[in-house]
Amino acid sequence: MDRKTKINAEDGTQEMVITREFDLPLEILFKAYVEPDIIEQWMGTKVLKLESKKHGSYRFETTDAEGKVLFQANGVIHEFISNRKIIRTLEMDNAPFGVQLEFYEFEKLTNETSKLKMHVLYESSALRNHVLKTGFVQGINMAHNRLQDIVNKLK
Repeated sequence: MDRKTKINAEDGTQEMVITREFDLPLEILFKAYVEPDIIEQWMGTKVLKLESKKHGSYRFETTDAEGKVLFQANGVIHEFISNRKIIRTLEMDNAPFGVQLEFYEFEKLTNETSKLKMHVLYESSALRNHVLKTGFVQGINMAHNRLQDIVNKLK
């Protein structure tokens, strides 16, 4: 089935809701968000730290071929319910976006399909709008496509 990530960002708000249905069982989709080796494959970034638990933390880093750091992000996991929910903060180093609050909800649709809903809150609607202008929409859809392709092999 052809899947596409959908983004709802209403004018005047500081939030966006991202949804995607996957041709993956719920447990495998959830695993793609909590196991470092899988995250590294579909996100294309190094997982320096990931404590997949309540009050855990994480740190990601992407470098170029010469080792120059292109992207760093970190955050705290505030809630972690296996196969159901992750609530975390995300802060990117050297980026003008500030800290965002992310609510991830994982839903079983059938034995072989599942849905991810991401509710992301920004400090202001201006920051949210800035993120939307950076190629975020295309980037997250490409990342979700990679997730589907890579994790499909784990089924």
